[in-house]
Amino acid sequence: MVERVEDQSLPALRGGRSLAARIPIKAAGSLAKRQPLGAVGAIIILAVTLVALLAPLIAPYGAKELARNEDGKITIYASPGTEYLLGTDEIGRDSLSRLMYGARISLYVAFGSVLIGITGFFILGVVSAYAGGLFDLVVQRLVDTKMALPGLVIALAIMAVLGPSLNNVIIAIIIGLAPAIVRTVRSQVLSLKEMDYVLAARALGATPSRIIFRHIAPNCFAIYLILATYYLGFAIILEASLSFLGVGAPPDVPSWGGMLTVAVQEYLSSVWVGIFPGLAIFIVVLGFNFLGDALRDLLDPRLRNRG
Repeated sequence: MVERVEDQSLPALRGGRSLAARIPIKAAGSLAKRQPLGAVGAIIILAVTLVALLAPLIAPYGAKELARNEDGKITIYASPGTEYLLGTDEIGRDSLSRLMYGARISLYVAFGSVLIGITGFFILGVVSAYAGGLFDLVVQRLVDTKMALPGLVIALAIMAVLGPSLNNVIIAIIIGLAPAIVRTVRSQVLSLKEMDYVLAARALGATPSRIIFRHIAPNCFAIYLILATYYLGFAIILEASLSFLGVGAPPDVPSWGGMLTVAVQEYLSSVWVGIFPGLAIFIVVLGFNFLGDALRDLLDPRLRNRG
């Protein structure tokens, strides 16, 4: 009689796959317990990003479309209710729809300026600190000159010359990011360049470019992430400030700063026009700050085991 031997490999394989799928979830849960505010910030950023990406699909109206009631009439300054969840603005556009489309503008400017600015000035700070000498002296004096003027003033001057557009806003924000990033990265590299592994690589004949991009820059990546999360919130505030002052996004672009401008001009007609875009800016910037603080605590070895 032949005994029937069951193949246990398939259940084991399935169990292994399910275990592998549970590992990232457990790791995420562990990080959320260690940094609950960071988890809240990540959820806020993820939610706003999804709303921005899906705005054309989930927004009740278009960004420039006039909201009409069942009778086909346009209602201006409608209060929040079942028909218009967040009310309407001065010409009858749905405020909720404009908030959703405004999230796309804010995130586009923030991510565009920060990714370009952080990456460029991060490399400049690393190269300046490692090269030293005259090159480092010139770079640092330029940074000192830039730090003598507030970032918003320089951004206003740039926008006055270039004119209002989203790409020009990105350029203005990138220039405003320069001093703090170069200084922060430079201070870290000055300590790393004297480490034993860097001295050993130099003694073995490694080229400066290899030492910079293979040994020094990867060890500064934690600073890169922390600066990126912090300045994403800063970029959103600066874009809203420029749009609020009328030199940022064009008037027809649904930006949160532009919505605040209308709220200031028409504050006697409706208080709701300014509350919701201001609240959106506050929540998004708070989310980026929460995430940045959590990344700092997790990636900085001096703060990693803080009680």
